[in-house]
Amino acid sequence: MSLSDPIGDMLARIKNSQMRNHKKVEMPASNFKTKIADVLKNEGYINNFNVANNDNKNILTIDLKYNSGSPVITVIERISRPGRRIFSSAESLPKINNGLGIAIVSTPKGVMTDIEARKQKVGGEVICKVF
Repeated sequence: MSLSDPIGDMLARIKNSQMRNHKKVEMPASNFKTKIADVLKNEGYINNFNVANNDNKNILTIDLKYNSGSPVITVIERISRPGRRIFSSAESLPKINNGLGIAIVSTPKGVMTDIEARKQKVGGEVICKVF
Protein backbone atom coordinates (compact mmCIF):
# COMPACT_ATOMS: atom_id res chain seq x y z
CA MET A 1 0.00 0.00 0.00
CA SER A 2 1.40 3.35 -1.02
CA LEU A 3 0.72 6.41 1.09
CA SER A 4 0.88 9.88 -0.43
CA ASP A 5 1.38 11.49 3.00
CA PRO A 6 3.08 9.17 5.53
CA ILE A 7 3.59 12.00 8.07
CA GLY A 8 -0.10 12.89 7.93
CA ASP A 9 -0.88 9.21 8.45
CA MET A 10 1.41 9.16 11.52
CA LEU A 11 -0.32 12.20 13.05
CA ALA A 12 -3.78 10.77 12.32
CA ARG A 13 -2.85 7.45 13.98
CA ILE A 14 -1.62 9.27 17.10
CA LYS A 15 -4.76 11.43 17.28
CA ASN A 16 -7.13 8.50 16.72
CA SER A 17 -5.34 6.28 19.25
CA GLN A 18 -5.52 8.96 21.92
CA MET A 19 -9.24 9.50 21.28
CA ARG A 20 -9.73 5.77 21.95
CA ASN A 21 -7.42 5.85 25.04
CA HIS A 22 -4.94 3.34 23.61
CA LYS A 23 -1.63 2.99 25.44
CA LYS A 24 0.43 2.38 22.28
CA VAL A 25 0.19 3.01 18.56
CA GLU A 26 2.14 1.21 15.82
CA MET A 27 2.98 2.41 12.32
CA PRO A 28 5.55 1.80 9.59
CA ALA A 29 8.82 3.44 10.59
CA SER A 30 11.05 5.87 8.74
CA ASN A 31 13.94 8.07 9.81
CA PHE A 32 11.81 11.20 9.54
CA LYS A 33 8.97 9.73 11.65
CA THR A 34 11.56 8.67 14.25
CA LYS A 35 12.92 12.23 14.41
CA ILE A 36 9.39 13.61 14.88
CA ALA A 37 8.75 11.06 17.66
CA ASP A 38 12.05 12.10 19.29
CA VAL A 39 10.92 15.76 19.34
CA LEU A 40 7.54 14.74 20.83
CA LYS A 41 9.34 12.72 23.54
CA ASN A 42 11.79 15.52 24.38
CA GLU A 43 8.91 18.00 24.71
CA GLY A 44 6.94 15.64 26.99
CA TYR A 45 4.02 14.84 24.67
CA ILE A 46 4.69 11.07 24.56
CA ASN A 47 6.27 8.66 27.05
CA ASN A 48 8.61 6.77 24.73
CA PHE A 49 9.01 5.32 21.26
CA ASN A 50 10.70 2.23 19.86
CA VAL A 51 11.71 1.03 16.40
CA ALA A 52 11.63 -2.74 15.93
CA ASN A 53 12.33 -4.91 12.88
CA ASN A 54 9.37 -7.22 12.23
CA ASP A 55 9.50 -9.46 9.11
CA ASN A 56 12.00 -7.14 7.34
CA LYS A 57 9.76 -4.13 8.04
CA ASN A 58 10.61 -1.49 10.62
CA ILE A 59 7.73 -0.75 12.98
CA LEU A 60 7.60 2.45 15.04
CA THR A 61 5.77 1.97 18.35
CA ILE A 62 4.83 5.10 20.31
CA ASP A 63 3.83 4.94 23.99
CA LEU A 64 1.14 7.58 24.41
CA LYS A 65 1.01 9.82 27.48
CA TYR A 66 -2.06 10.67 29.54
CA ASN A 67 -2.55 13.13 32.41
CA SER A 68 -5.24 11.97 34.87
CA GLY A 69 -7.09 10.10 32.11
CA SER A 70 -7.02 12.80 29.44
CA PRO A 71 -4.49 12.80 26.58
CA VAL A 72 -1.49 15.12 26.88
CA ILE A 73 -1.77 15.94 23.15
CA THR A 74 -5.04 17.83 22.70
CA VAL A 75 -4.40 18.95 19.10
CA ILE A 76 -1.92 17.56 16.57
CA GLU A 77 -2.38 18.96 13.06
CA ARG A 78 -0.43 18.77 9.82
CA ILE A 79 0.54 22.19 8.46
CA SER A 80 2.78 21.53 5.45
CA ARG A 81 1.24 18.91 3.15
CA PRO A 82 2.57 17.28 -0.03
CA GLY A 83 0.21 19.43 -2.12
CA ARG A 84 1.07 22.66 -0.32
CA ARG A 85 4.44 22.99 1.36
CA ILE A 86 4.73 25.72 4.01
CA PHE A 87 8.20 27.18 4.57
CA SER A 88 9.06 29.84 7.10
CA SER A 89 12.08 31.93 8.03
CA ALA A 90 13.38 31.93 11.60
CA GLU A 91 11.74 35.30 12.34
CA SER A 92 8.32 34.37 10.95
CA LEU A 93 7.93 30.91 12.56
CA PRO A 94 4.44 30.62 14.06
CA LYS A 95 3.84 30.77 17.81
CA ILE A 96 1.45 27.94 18.63
CA ASN A 97 -1.25 28.73 21.21
CA ASN A 98 0.68 31.83 22.41
CA GLY A 99 3.78 29.74 23.18
CA LEU A 100 1.95 26.93 25.03
CA GLY A 101 2.28 24.55 22.07
CA ILE A 102 5.04 23.70 19.63
CA ALA A 103 5.50 23.64 15.89
CA ILE A 104 7.75 20.88 14.57
CA VAL A 105 10.06 22.29 11.90
CA SER A 106 12.31 20.46 9.44
CA THR A 107 15.44 22.62 9.07
CA PRO A 108 18.82 22.12 7.42
CA LYS A 109 20.14 21.43 10.94
CA GLY A 110 17.57 18.67 11.58
CA VAL A 111 14.04 18.30 12.90
CA MET A 112 13.37 20.58 15.89
CA THR A 113 10.75 22.70 17.60
CA ASP A 114 10.00 26.27 16.56
CA ILE A 115 11.64 27.52 19.78
CA GLU A 116 14.95 25.77 19.03
CA ALA A 117 14.83 26.98 15.41
CA ARG A 118 14.39 30.58 16.59
CA LYS A 119 17.35 30.19 18.99
CA GLN A 120 19.56 28.81 16.21
CA LYS A 121 18.20 31.44 13.77
CA VAL A 122 17.27 28.84 11.15
CA GLY A 123 14.04 28.46 9.20
CA GLY A 124 12.55 25.52 7.35
CA GLU A 125 9.42 23.56 6.54
CA VAL A 126 6.73 23.73 9.24
CA ILE A 127 5.61 20.09 9.53
CA CYS A 128 2.89 20.20 12.20
CA LYS A 129 1.63 21.92 15.32
CA VAL A 130 1.11 20.23 18.69
CA PHE A 131 -0.55 21.44 21.88
